Amino acid sequence: MITDTDWGGRGLCKSADPEELFVEGAAQNRAKAVCTGCPVRTECLAYALDQRIEHGVWGGMTERERRALLRRRPTVTSWQRLLETARLEHEQHARTAAPADGVLEAC
Repeated sequence: MITDTDWGGRGLCKSADPEELFVEGAAQNRAKAVCTGCPVRTECLAYALDQRIEHGVWGGMTERERRALLRRRPTVTSWQRLLETARLEHEQHARTAAPADGVLEAC
């Protein structure tokens, strides 16, 4: 199992200027774009939510977006567990929903 920060060295932001990830306003959209396709996006977001990090873009979400999510889901005790479970369920569903041998079924 991945510990709280084992994922950090594998993030796409590793090579980005940290100042680019802790911006305000419209610049946050550019910062969020760094997270697109990141292999540890889920771990990053879970860490920021569990640690209640108040500044910067983490896991593709701004501080405002994270605060709103925390308000909507006040009973979550471990975002890491919740997001990892959701990701595993999504991956399992995607595998079972894929057509056999790449053949699409007719409608």
